[in-house]
Amino acid sequence: MSRPHRSALYIPGSKPRALDKARGLPVDVILFDLEDAVTPDEKPAARATLAEELATGGYGARLRLVRINGLDTPWGAEDAAAAHAMECDAVLLPKVNGPADVDALAGLTSKPVWAMIETPLGILNAREIAAHPQIDGFVLGTNDLAKDLNTRSRADREPLLTALQLSLLAARAHGVIAIDGVYNAFKDEEGFRAECEQGRDMGFDGKSLIHPAQVAIANAAFAPTEAEIDLARRQIAAFDAAQAEGQGVAVVDGKIVENLHIETARATLAKADAIKKLEADT
Repeated sequence: MSRPHRSALYIPGSKPRALDKARGLPVDVILFDLEDAVTPDEKPAARATLAEELATGGYGARLRLVRINGLDTPWGAEDAAAAHAMECDAVLLPKVNGPADVDALAGLTSKPVWAMIETPLGILNAREIAAHPQIDGFVLGTNDLAKDLNTRSRADREPLLTALQLSLLAARAHGVIAIDGVYNAFKDEEGFRAECEQGRDMGFDGKSLIHPAQVAIANAAFAPTEAEIDLARRQIAAFDAAQAEGQGVAVVDGKIVENLHIETARATLAKADAIKKLEADT
């Protein structure tokens, strides 16, 4: 869970120039897309293009996910077979409504599976989906979800908060990564930053992105701040000193520090170290 997933950028599998550019972007996760970003007549060629680019390599330590078309489409089964043979870390399945959808994909690949949680059924069945042994992560599809719920677009995302929180609860209950949905207005930096902060405050591991210009803001929002790192170090030091004196709690900045706070502090430092390592490796 300490591996960084701050930024997850969608890249069309049909665009060699975009696939090449992604090699130089400071993104934690690449979502190589064979679904929405590829037109129907381009889909067979996109599979071949993406397979060639992934075989060429150059993506460093970034997590490489291939989003296939749904298995209920004419392209899904061939996408799954192709992704199984690709140099990728996992397969991202769209519109997962329940564990049976994951079972269907598991019959076609042994790779880890990530689920797009983007339908009302997917939200209601998120706990069972997260419990599937082949599931490693969730990516929220907030555009599709908003469409199905018939919500209005709001800056505070109030109409989607229940769905977001249910998905996050399911993910955390089963040790699954959860990545927040996209922000469509990619030129609106302040609005995007606010939504990233909201997602981070809720507990999401990162944000899915539609444009490279969003990467830096997402990386900053979902990384521990210098103040959080400093506090974590001081909490650990104070707690160690308290334990050495036979005490079960410490006090830092006028607040009680117990073992549960130390677990959070150690996780903060582990994430900060993992980010440094990932940035060095990419």
